[in-house]
Amino acid sequence: MTGTTVNDRITQEITENPVVLYMKGTPMFPQCGFSAAVVQVLSDLGVKFKGIDVTVDPSLREGIKQFTNWPTIPQLYVKGEFVGGCDIVREMAASGELQTMLRDKGVMGA
Repeated sequence: MTGTTVNDRITQEITENPVVLYMKGTPMFPQCGFSAAVVQVLSDLGVKFKGIDVTVDPSLREGIKQFTNWPTIPQLYVKGEFVGGCDIVREMAASGELQTMLRDKGVMGA
C-alpha cells in the first residue's frame, strides 16, 4: 500500500464522518490508556464518533502520524480538522473548549 493510498483513506474517513478517533483498539475495547481516556471523554459528552483501530494496519498506524505530523495515537478529528491527542482532548474537555468546538461544528447538542 502506498502512502498516497493511506492519505486518501484518511482524508476520506475524516471527510465522511463528523467525528473520527484514530486509536489503538476499538471504542468498546481500547488497547491503551490514552485511547480509553479519549473514548471516555467523548462518551461522557454523548458524542457519536467513528473509532479506527490503527493496530490492525501498520501502514495506517504510520500514515496517520505523517498525515498530521503528530507522533502519537490517539488522534481526534472533528469535521475534518485535527483536534489533538489525549492530553489536548482532556484539557479542552476540562476547560469547556471541546464542548464549545463540538457545538460550533454541529456535532453536539446545546
